[in-house]
Amino acid sequence: MRVLILGGTSESRALAAAVDGMPGIQTITSLAGRVADPILPVGQTRIGGFGGSDKLAVWLRDNGIDAVVDATHPFAATIGAHAERATRATGVALLVLTRPPWIPGEGDRWTSVASLPDAAASVTPGSRVFLTIGRQGVHHFAHVEDSWFLVRAIDPPTGPVPPRMTLLLDRGPFDTDHESTVLGDNRIDVVITKNSGGDMTRAKLDAARAASIPVLMVARPETSTSAQTVHEVDAAVAWLTNRLSGR
Repeated sequence: MRVLILGGTSESRALAAAVDGMPGIQTITSLAGRVADPILPVGQTRIGGFGGSDKLAVWLRDNGIDAVVDATHPFAATIGAHAERATRATGVALLVLTRPPWIPGEGDRWTSVASLPDAAASVTPGSRVFLTIGRQGVHHFAHVEDSWFLVRAIDPPTGPVPPRMTLLLDRGPFDTDHESTVLGDNRIDVVITKNSGGDMTRAKLDAARAASIPVLMVARPETSTSAQTVHEVDAAVAWLTNRLSGR
């Protein structure tokens, strides 16, 4: 059974590693190519987009794909929609492996906003902002001239950036002590992040709670899928194993 994993996340790498060497399953992990030096999964990989749902459908047919696991980032709504349409057109089975969103707990000072532009509009003048949204989307804050931004990303952002900005190139995961030091050393007033979910990236939220620092939380884009959705790698492995045994 040939499986396409739409990847780029820790879950996609864990899935590729979990089924590596399993008899009867061969994986190909597709990466969007938006990170210059990505962490590669085990097994076969391809890098770059497909060019839309129609071309993805052609690729699935040409490469004899039997199943697709969409394990992309929760904010990668476009590729998810393309996968839905392409698998429906080809009759290829689709599973969505996604992290559950973060939920605020006692002591969290979160304000939910619908989009990055809404987050930019919500920045209080004169604030010191820790912007942890990756390099894409930083341009939405380029017009905010009266606040200072600490922008953390793996690669430098492209396009316009805030006029008062320090760029911190770093790759996680980070622990709470590390994040507390970043917040304290930079006298951060507010954290802006996307609700990507997952345990590996929530340390900044724990640090913000401990320091009573507010968080502007960008909500996930609204999506809908008819595919089965799971939140754990083990569940995705079981889904693939069941499909293999049922062939």
